[in-house]
Amino acid sequence: MPQPPLRIAILECDTPLQNTNSKYGGYGGVFTSLLQRGASSLSPALPESALQISKYDVVTAQEYPDLSSIDAILISGSRHTSFDSDAWIVKLVEFVKGVLAQERVRLVGVCFGHQVIGRALGVKVGRSDRGWEVSVTPVELTGRGKEIFGLEKLVCLFVYFLFCYSDFRREMSNWEREGERGREREKPKLTNQKNIFQMHKDIVYEYPPEVEQLAYTDKCATQGMYIRKKLITVQGHPEFTEEIVRELLEARHASGVFDDETYTDAVGRVDKEHDGVKVAQAFLKFIMED
Repeated sequence: MPQPPLRIAILECDTPLQNTNSKYGGYGGVFTSLLQRGASSLSPALPESALQISKYDVVTAQEYPDLSSIDAILISGSRHTSFDSDAWIVKLVEFVKGVLAQERVRLVGVCFGHQVIGRALGVKVGRSDRGWEVSVTPVELTGRGKEIFGLEKLVCLFVYFLFCYSDFRREMSNWEREGERGREREKPKLTNQKNIFQMHKDIVYEYPPEVEQLAYTDKCATQGMYIRKKLITVQGHPEFTEEIVRELLEARHASGVFDDETYTDAVGRVDKEHDGVKVAQAFLKFIMED
């Protein structure tokens, strides 16, 4: 008798840039592609019919799945700030707390999703002052991480483009609301000048007591979290392709977020192989584990 499909709900916490959005139809499509590649490369392989994937816009529509109709939830990355007090982020954190309180539906978090899960678990989530991790980057694995991912070292794609975007939106809203009076001061810009906006990345600062550490780098100790049958998270972006990252890098460079040196360094590594499919395999094995 065939096994029922894995019912995975993807919570879309952002909208991709234009080219990526046109190709995939949102981050739900990006993750669907990743999970299908992961499923087909398992041994034995899972057919496409083994995955039943649904998508939910938790930012604008603020829609969520009924837990009785799914087996797992994947929370996407986002340009937004995971520790902000925006209504939709607070609602998402409360939803995650509810998922953590039950025993059946499992949680997968990627980047922003990883941070939101950390916040829901009650640990500090904030901005790091250790610098940027951009493009294809090696990540050290713990013993448990090597077991979960089946690798000695993980090579991930990073694009930490969380450059205080929420602060920028607030500044722009204030400037526009002030009308002519506001024109007396300069229009807000996306810039790397510290007196306007700080360049930063958001991280989970520590591991909750019940969580197993999977991975780390010099700049971020909390690169992956795991609780058997409960949750698995990564700070990197297994779903990103070279094409997606190039679009992000070019946009951030054009707007002044990345200086020439950072951009050139990142572009020089963007075509290197990374372990996104291996991470997808680990996600699927986690969802299926007894």
